[in-house]
Amino acid sequence: MPRNTADDTTDQDNADELGELDFEAALEELETLVDQMEAGDMTLEASLAAFERGVKLTRHCQSALRNAELKVKKLTENNGLEPLDREDFDAD
Repeated sequence: MPRNTADDTTDQDNADELGELDFEAALEELETLVDQMEAGDMTLEASLAAFERGVKLTRHCQSALRNAELKVKKLTENNGLEPLDREDFDAD
């Protein structure tokens, strides 16, 4: 299914803004934002800014997970290799 070009632009904007932020750091920042917002001590403007940042972090994390899933899928494809038999490696 073709993707909407607006989605592609958003993904690129997120990648540019978040730079090389790794998955774990993005997830930790997202959890911190959620905790702050749930505390209810933020102004409306701060809440909106945190929400916007959270959406960007969520998309960044989803993209990282999608890329990891594709790598795992590529690495685990059979590619015509024969399955290994554990008995071939057991010492006699």
